[in-house]
Amino acid sequence: MNDRRLAPDGHFILCWIQQALRARDNPAIDAAIRLGNAHGLPVLVYHGVRENYPYASDRLHHFILGSSRDLAIGCRERGLACVQYLDRADHREKGLVYRLAAEAVAVVAEDQPVFVARWQAKQVAARIAVPVYAVDAACLVPPAVVGEGIGGRSSFLRRHEPERLVWQEARDELAEVAPFDGPLPFVPDMLDDINIGVFVAGLDIDHSLPASTAFPAGRPAAEARLQRLMQDVLPGYATTRNDATRRDGASGLSPYLHFGVLGPREVMRAVNRSKASARDKAKFADELLGWREWFHYQARALAAPERYDRVAGWARASLAEHAGDPRPDLESLGAMLRGETRDESWNACQRQFLRFGWMHNNLRMYWAKRIITMTPDPETAWATACYLNDRLSLDGRDAATYGNIAAMFGGGQGDRDRPIYGRVTSRGDWSTRSRDGGSEWLAKAAAHTVPDVTIPAGLPRKPYLAG
Repeated sequence: MNDRRLAPDGHFILCWIQQALRARDNPAIDAAIRLGNAHGLPVLVYHGVRENYPYASDRLHHFILGSSRDLAIGCRERGLACVQYLDRADHREKGLVYRLAAEAVAVVAEDQPVFVARWQAKQVAARIAVPVYAVDAACLVPPAVVGEGIGGRSSFLRRHEPERLVWQEARDELAEVAPFDGPLPFVPDMLDDINIGVFVAGLDIDHSLPASTAFPAGRPAAEARLQRLMQDVLPGYATTRNDATRRDGASGLSPYLHFGVLGPREVMRAVNRSKASARDKAKFADELLGWREWFHYQARALAAPERYDRVAGWARASLAEHAGDPRPDLESLGAMLRGETRDESWNACQRQFLRFGWMHNNLRMYWAKRIITMTPDPETAWATACYLNDRLSLDGRDAATYGNIAAMFGGGQGDRDRPIYGRVTSRGDWSTRSRDGGSEWLAKAAAHTVPDVTIPAGLPRKPYLAG
């Protein structure tokens, strides 16, 4: 990421983890170990959590800290030192990555195209005196391997699919140097010794959004989800994945993939070991690798994947032509945030976000399409969809969720011009309501008790680009 040379007098290779919160099968950590072994140096893994990141809440903090705790445990089991820092009012440190980099030979960071990770890594790489290497830890096939300039998913798959077998087999690197135990430029936090619930309660963050009981933090919970995938979800996946009324229709892995508690290679190994049919395995692989990694590839080429200008130009033009159309379904931000609109089906979708920090993919499509009619103009619709997704969902702020929203705003063109949507296709709730018991399921989901989340004065603008 820069043109610096290896520092001749550094004490370690710094592996700066921002989002890939797993100790094993982590390409960033493995790259750091390989570099350390080559130079006879230990690896120091660092993960810090700020108090004021965008949308900081009990929900996100619990998940991040619980996963970071298990990251450190796993690193120690691999013979690596892992240090953490938790930002709060009575323990405020500045520039820790810079201070650690000043004592490092090189820095290995994650190649993450979204949220704060991208600009933070670029900022650090431009300012420090040692090389920074960016390693993709989110995809099975690193986007850079696929090549530049691919404009469509079909072309992407033609390049991506032959690479999957190459990248699916890998072993953890073995550290050949004893763990780093030298002095540090700050006093680290030991998450093993911290009561996360008590700690989070004392922070200046959004306490109106509680932790998700449906998606516990950490490695054991992720492994349990993976086991559930093999036993309950994959058999019949090709026919049940679109049914939001089924408890076993979706994997529920996206929060663990977003925060890197699980990696796609590990997931695919589990899929290949399962007794599900080849058709079910192929459908799951298309979702995990064909769609998710396509969205990551797209995000890598965008200056800001969360901006409205990433929506297809024809769709933005068509929506703009109808921006002045009457909108009888307008809703306030508060009604939308709390799932209290006049649309029962939309409320059922939104209340999954509120209750669980996750939403079934089939519901997400209806949810995003309807937001276009519930807001004053297409730009506000986009900002609203991203805000609700990013604040409430454990898989928000992600290349895949932004890609999904963009597909709802500008996927395939419709065959006629309609009010509000123009040539952008609309979507009804029939795929859920028409199922056996579907109407009852929607009514029940729309009536669930949800947290009384605070309502902002307005939508945030460019929340990740300032800093």
